[in-house]
Amino acid sequence: MAPGLFSAPLRDYGMAMRQPERLPGTADLLLIADHASADVPPGIDLGIPPALLSDHVAVDIGTDALTRRLARALAAPAIIATVSRLVVDLNRDPAEPGAVPASSDGHLIPGNWNLAAAERELRVAAIHVPYHDAIAAEIALRRPALIISVHSFTPRLATRPEEQRPWPVGILYNRDDRAARLGLVALASRGLHVGDNQPYSGRDLNYTMDRHAEAAGIPYLGVEVRNDGLQTKEGVARWTHILADCIATVRRNLS
Repeated sequence: MAPGLFSAPLRDYGMAMRQPERLPGTADLLLIADHASADVPPGIDLGIPPALLSDHVAVDIGTDALTRRLARALAAPAIIATVSRLVVDLNRDPAEPGAVPASSDGHLIPGNWNLAAAERELRVAAIHVPYHDAIAAEIALRRPALIISVHSFTPRLATRPEEQRPWPVGILYNRDDRAARLGLVALASRGLHVGDNQPYSGRDLNYTMDRHAEAAGIPYLGVEVRNDGLQTKEGVARWTHILADCIATVRRNLS
């Protein structure tokens, strides 16, 4: 980051630094949940109906509960986002326009239109920077053997209703597919229809894993669970069991 790029004092804008939540663990794994929260910090008005904060455009439905249960099952540390991606998307380069979306899946986000540069810089400085600093610090403290990025996806996009998304789970990756290939096999062995770089490609959107895993040469699993499987406690428990087994299998085979 260029010196001074986000130099405006946070107190000038009335926003406090927003740290992610860190869950402790002893396993040589690291769980990351970029889109686990629908929270909007005080002082930010997105100009949307409150109900939209429960929609997939605001939060990866079910990933907060799933990541916490996986952390307990695997005794793994986790970094969990605490701010909605409609405020700033933690899985995008902050310099990209889409990092502060003006619309998402057909829903307009008026509060992000014509956003003043100082306000955009503030969101990055107060939310995006500390989130990624926390991940980097955790990796520096104890380099994990495997990083797992936990996401969920909607069964159908409002803007592309004809698009089929039949996979209950997908594995995403960019250039480094070491863990992904093992994960695809582990999930398929359960009889699951697994999306190979689906419902979208990790070659197109993989910022957090590109920055913290690929750049450091650390194997990673980009996990996408279809969110209709995470709507209940039973569904979260089922996917915790499936993914914990998958992750443990991948970790063993990486060795």
